[in-house]
Amino acid sequence: MIKYQINKAVVIGSGTMGAAIAAHLANVGVPVTLLDIPAKDSPDKNKIVKEGWERCLKARPSNLMSGDAKTLVRLGNLEDDFGSVSGADWVIEAIVENLKIKQDLMARIDEVRKPNGIVSTNTSGIPVKAIADGRSKEFKRHFLGTHFFNPPRYLKLLEVIPTTETSKDVIEAISHFGEYRLGKGIVLCKDTPNFIGNRIAFGTGAFAMNFILENGYTVDEVDALTGPLMGRPKTATFRLIDLVGVDVWDHVGRNLQPLIPHDKLGQKYLASEKSRKLMDNLLERKWLGNKTKIGFYKEVRDAEGRKEFYSLDLNTFEHVAPTKPRFDSVKAAKDVEGLTDRLKALLDADDRAARLVKALTYQSFQYASSIIPEVADTPRPIDDAVRWGFMHEAGPFEIWDLLGVKETVKRMRAYGYPPAKWVEDMLKAGAETFYQYQRSDPAGKGANKVGVYDVTKKKYTKLKQPEGFVFLKDLRGTKKEISRNAGASLYDIGDGVGLVEFHAKMNALDDDIFAIASEALDKLDTDFDGLVIGNEADNFSAGANLFMVVVAAQQGMWDQLDDAIRRLQGLNMRMRYSPKPVVVAPAGLTLGGGCEITMHASRVVAATETYIGLVELGAGVIPAGAGTKEIIRRLINPAMRTENAEPL
Repeated sequence: MIKYQINKAVVIGSGTMGAAIAAHLANVGVPVTLLDIPAKDSPDKNKIVKEGWERCLKARPSNLMSGDAKTLVRLGNLEDDFGSVSGADWVIEAIVENLKIKQDLMARIDEVRKPNGIVSTNTSGIPVKAIADGRSKEFKRHFLGTHFFNPPRYLKLLEVIPTTETSKDVIEAISHFGEYRLGKGIVLCKDTPNFIGNRIAFGTGAFAMNFILENGYTVDEVDALTGPLMGRPKTATFRLIDLVGVDVWDHVGRNLQPLIPHDKLGQKYLASEKSRKLMDNLLERKWLGNKTKIGFYKEVRDAEGRKEFYSLDLNTFEHVAPTKPRFDSVKAAKDVEGLTDRLKALLDADDRAARLVKALTYQSFQYASSIIPEVADTPRPIDDAVRWGFMHEAGPFEIWDLLGVKETVKRMRAYGYPPAKWVEDMLKAGAETFYQYQRSDPAGKGANKVGVYDVTKKKYTKLKQPEGFVFLKDLRGTKKEISRNAGASLYDIGDGVGLVEFHAKMNALDDDIFAIASEALDKLDTDFDGLVIGNEADNFSAGANLFMVVVAAQQGMWDQLDDAIRRLQGLNMRMRYSPKPVVVAPAGLTLGGGCEITMHASRVVAATETYIGLVELGAGVIPAGAGTKEIIRRLINPAMRTENAEPL
């Protein structure tokens, strides 16, 4: 039973983070007042907050999910509008990283906060407990850290940092609201320097920068290797620093160093002279990254006005035309499916690219293990923070399990990156993985985690599974999996409901998907009371394989094309006229045929970040799977434009 309801919020601080947090609260329907200091150089006291909000509205990708959401945001200043704090269910502080200024603000909030009003700080590094020093007992019971990652709409991580005095009901309320309203992955953190996400990022990032400079790697080489190839985002290393801001990156690193004198691994690389000289040079020139359009990359225009990005030569400090680095190890790894096998191929190689991947991989394992149990008692919070906060495919301990803990430890020692002692102790005690799995092979399909090694208890502890959820990885290969082929699967998820999961590449519609979907509709007539079409992939469906369509057309395979179109049309019409409900749950790219399937559902339960549309015209064809008909139907049928109306 959640004892606190959040129906009204106040965000104090209209900088990049504060304004974006306010925008995300508005995204989920919470009225929010955004406050900042009054402008001293203008007759308009709200000049500062207005400018911050305007920057937020112009940011790309957009912080708002719809234009209507901005009507829920009210702007004000800390003189005239501070009274709004007294009516807020949640007050979020996102001002300058200065302890004294934060403490002074908390003193003001303490005087007007309503009895059950929750107050949190978005600090990224100042001890949360220190910010609440001197406040009333009730204030401290309702106070905690809530560290969002930028941009809040898109990055899933929300670090929740309670103090020893924070009420358990408050922790539960913020965690529940963050997960179920804001769509966040919640990581409960200890009140340690930089918490978890930024601690691991800078402990490994400082090493990476030093290693790159010591070994003469180029910006192009590093970003070609440290992106999707290693299970990381396309921003890789240097594009990420440009995105975050060179000044912000430097500020967080500088703040961290004096706070962790005990962290010998972190100190060694945070104090790197070469790294310090590089960052100072960038800051002196005001090359701050994307915000100044110059940093490790420089935006230029070619003779025809097309945008290009020149990369920084780390030796001459001149920006040069981009190159395409080529390595034998990378060429071999790119042909390998799956992160585990791809990394194994790179780690087994021995060229210049492989040496960088080895260093970054093994040092990340070393550092992650070294901060347990300081920042967390188990590997799980670290893995969650890395996946949700930095969009990696897997966290360091998850990857370590996939590679094999015992074998990897031998390699780490050989390359000079020995793990923390507790890892050796764990292995000696007979525990060979950091997680316990539903099945013995962590790399296998359906290898769901059921337990995690607790370093403080020296044993595995059970992982709590959230209530009310069905995870398809739990069902794969079990009796619940009714049918499976290369493109799709049909499951019985209980309570008389079947589920169709697509698992083709980009979930492009093909004969395999049509076959499973048709079988599912047959069983809906006889065995099920309802059917769900959804999956756990990043993208619901990118539609038909247009390349194959073009090839078929070029070769005059008109009968085959006609048959494929009729199969999709028939499938969609069976869904629309089914006497039992068919619910489609799209997320991510839902294009072309994927959109057409969605349009024929009895009901749609769409993820917030669903990008849906009939995009065929861009390729020179029309939506042929009954999408054209559905567009017209929506135009001429008033009920289709009425929310919650029955379209049939």
